[in-house]
Amino acid sequence: MTNPKELKIEDFDYELADERIAKHPLAVRDACKLLVRDGDGRLTDHVFRELPGLLPAHSMLVCNNTRVINARLRFRKAGGSPIEIFCLEPHEPADYERAFAATDSCEWQCFVGNSKKWKHGVLYLPLEVDGHELTLTAERVERLGKASVVKFTWDCPDVTFSRIIEAAGEIPIPPYLNRSTEESDAEDYQTVYSVTEGSVAAPTAGLHFTPELLNELRDSGVDVEELTLHVGAGTFQPVQTEHVGDHPMHAEFISVNRVLIERLSREERPVIAVGTTSVRTLESLYHAGAMMLRGKWNGEVEQWEPYEEGIEWPTPKEALKAVVQWLDERKMDRFLASTRIIIAPGYTYRIVKGMVTNFHQPQSTLLLLVSAFTKGDWRAMYNHALENDYRFLSYGDACFLKE
Repeated sequence: MTNPKELKIEDFDYELADERIAKHPLAVRDACKLLVRDGDGRLTDHVFRELPGLLPAHSMLVCNNTRVINARLRFRKAGGSPIEIFCLEPHEPADYERAFAATDSCEWQCFVGNSKKWKHGVLYLPLEVDGHELTLTAERVERLGKASVVKFTWDCPDVTFSRIIEAAGEIPIPPYLNRSTEESDAEDYQTVYSVTEGSVAAPTAGLHFTPELLNELRDSGVDVEELTLHVGAGTFQPVQTEHVGDHPMHAEFISVNRVLIERLSREERPVIAVGTTSVRTLESLYHAGAMMLRGKWNGEVEQWEPYEEGIEWPTPKEALKAVVQWLDERKMDRFLASTRIIIAPGYTYRIVKGMVTNFHQPQSTLLLLVSAFTKGDWRAMYNHALENDYRFLSYGDACFLKE
């Protein structure tokens, strides 16, 4: 078995010219190219709207319904210096629902742009939200490594923080697009099924779906289900260490309905994940259950948990039933947790039998995940895409990987 900690990230590099990166999506979401890779490595070219005829019969398609927030707020100091605050995740209150529902103040972990110009003091941003005039203030109260805890306050109890960032913030498109956020990104950078606010980056494989395509999938016998993983800023960042074992994974919040977990524990449908975020959530469910069965569960799937040695791993059904039992004992209808799981060559997939995903950055953890699923045969697929004018990264084309 491959030890992922010993992998050199330089072995997951390829040349990606800027002109191959899609700067905008196609006008019609499901008109993009779709490269299909069978389990034996055979590659065929398709169009995304052909997906209903390509999925296994009676499969379960699992999507991430997270919604990207307008995480980038632009303040200006009294002296004129621009200060950009990029909201990463709630700090106090720590859960997303309560933070977005706050009506006077909340604290968030943030990246601060032009940070040297803001060593202390309060920033002010006059706003009009839903007909209410108010002032949003920001004060840095703590540093957490490269991030800061920023306390936001505002003087209008009729307005929630959710409405404030919706009105004042910008969609944080990926930096590799090398352009400013445009008005069209507010719609283009959301999936059509996005519901639950919390991500600072889109689950981009889902951007190709249209309501019509989803209906066609359901009519063809595919069961379309949803879960939530709030995508953090580190998801799309290249690994910057020589060995994968030295790369720290960031924690991400997941939420899965008990009914879906119970169905996964008893039904025989092939599970197809839409995007690497759905992959990580589904596989984290298995490892959460495995940790419960060993009396080890503490609310988080740790980065290297899947690679523990000397363990008799449970079957997927056993692990998922453990999660269901854990929820039932606590009378909870949703499984809430965080995950730092890293999926790299040497990983054994437990739940996912196929995935729809985009083409990822060189030397990224997302490329490691794809390599693990293809048993290391990712390069032939990427070479084919490069040679056949596929568009890469968030607004680019897609691939469908079969087990």
